[in-house]
Amino acid sequence: MTHGEQRVWLIEQLLGEDTEYRDIGIPQEADEQKKLLRALMNVRPPRPIREEILEVQDEYLHEENRHGTLTDLSQLRPVPSNPHVYLWQGDITTLRVDAIVNAANSGMTGCYQPLHNCIDNVIGSKAGIRLRLRCNDIMCAQGHEEPTGQAKITPGYNLPCKYILHTVGPIVDGPLTQEHERLLSSCYVSCLNLAAEQDIHSIAFCCISTGVFMFPNRRAAQIATETVMKWQKETAHTMDIVFCVYKDLDLEIYRELLGA
Repeated sequence: MTHGEQRVWLIEQLLGEDTEYRDIGIPQEADEQKKLLRALMNVRPPRPIREEILEVQDEYLHEENRHGTLTDLSQLRPVPSNPHVYLWQGDITTLRVDAIVNAANSGMTGCYQPLHNCIDNVIGSKAGIRLRLRCNDIMCAQGHEEPTGQAKITPGYNLPCKYILHTVGPIVDGPLTQEHERLLSSCYVSCLNLAAEQDIHSIAFCCISTGVFMFPNRRAAQIATETVMKWQKETAHTMDIVFCVYKDLDLEIYRELLGA
């Protein structure tokens, strides 16, 4: 199958899984087909799936991700004050590092809202169905929702990173409290400790909790940088750490804090 034929075939397989989809037609335009495929992946529950579908999906997503613009850690320059800390603005799923951090929810199986622009959705869409299946296995074995401030690790699957670290940040629904701040700091420490245990040499952090979880951007950045610097000092670890920002607001805040 060609790349386009793979996309249509995958849509047909996912539509065929549910009788509710029987009246959905496949659009002719490639961009609309991509949106439909992503939406179907977004809403698909973590149930068994034929290995043939996963193999075609992996080939398709690998090719999709390969055609995007990737950034390797070697292309970045560390901040002046720390040879193991980097600041980069862009899509974290296009960054080639050992591990990236996903701002997950307590269910840990991803975002189920079709085409939602949160990092959880974007990572799940580009990594593929295997990621949700793996996260579901982890959560079934755990037997309860993921506590805020902890972390889990999975393969990166079709992403350029080797691993994904999933952490649940605090939700700020009202005034910011010391407990919110403690839990956010715990997210960074949990990810760093888990990465060190797995012999990960480079990790990229997103701006945990600053999106729909409503943590104030500046305070979140202060906690992130302070926590990382403290962990580096206490552990003497030489792991390369990237603060990956998406918004211009966060870029300016981190530049100020890091002297970049």
